[in-house]
Amino acid sequence: MCVDGNEPEVYQTLRVRSRWIEDGQVTVLLERPRKSKSAPVGVVGKVIQILESLDKAPGGLLLREIVVSTNINKSTAYRFLSHLESEGYVFRDSDGYYMVGPKLARLGNGTTYQATLCRTSAGILEQLRSETGETVNLAVLDGSEILYLSVIESQHTFRMVSEVGRRRPLYCTALGKAVLAYLPPEQQSKIISATKFERFTPHTICSAEELTKDLHKIHRRGYALDDEETVIGARCIAVPILNRDRKVIGGISVSGPEVRVTKRQVPEYAALLRTAADEVARRLSVLSE
Repeated sequence: MCVDGNEPEVYQTLRVRSRWIEDGQVTVLLERPRKSKSAPVGVVGKVIQILESLDKAPGGLLLREIVVSTNINKSTAYRFLSHLESEGYVFRDSDGYYMVGPKLARLGNGTTYQATLCRTSAGILEQLRSETGETVNLAVLDGSEILYLSVIESQHTFRMVSEVGRRRPLYCTALGKAVLAYLPPEQQSKIISATKFERFTPHTICSAEELTKDLHKIHRRGYALDDEETVIGARCIAVPILNRDRKVIGGISVSGPEVRVTKRQVPEYAALLRTAADEVARRLSVLSE
């Protein structure tokens, strides 16, 4: 670039990289100062607003609710949330509800939604174990599997027990089917179509048609059954935990050997489970207010 004294003043803000003189003409190479890669304070502030909103809502928030509570542009909020989710700082469940993620909880000594759910339901699960005498489980949907968050073991010597942190298929567990039955139709169909059925016992559901039929029955009566579908000799009854918007956010089950958890007891246990799940949902709702 060739310049002389009559060039606009804008060039005075540029940095001279090099210059040379040839045939009486001064040639100057200019470069603009590098832009800082640090995030503007405004961006940090918006991210903090989003995280604070999520922290106040243990049950999670939809994108539109985050936009309303923070007054941040929808596309901007979505971009921030997507990045936070990919890094593990935010968790999004199958219904699109965003919650504080495990990575952020570890960094700040806070709690994840799962931890909040466990803490809120602990006493309720203990009471349910006392009422039934059997093992009580708490779980949530994790992708296309059910994730066990809490297991309150029966005091019987012979009992059914799952491990906390264990993941199991949706199609053959009472908890999995209870959650799956209450998912939005589109999401439910997507999961079913991607399911690879494996037979664990002669009673295991092994087709999409059979599973869909069972899910309709579950939704109609309000509870799911695992009648020796995973383990021979075991029976499990489960109900979904539904939030104030009637969205499924988890499930609770009672499991035990079929000689104690008889078919005659199923309606009674299902009613106890429904009462327990409703109380968990009520307490979570209070926490989010």
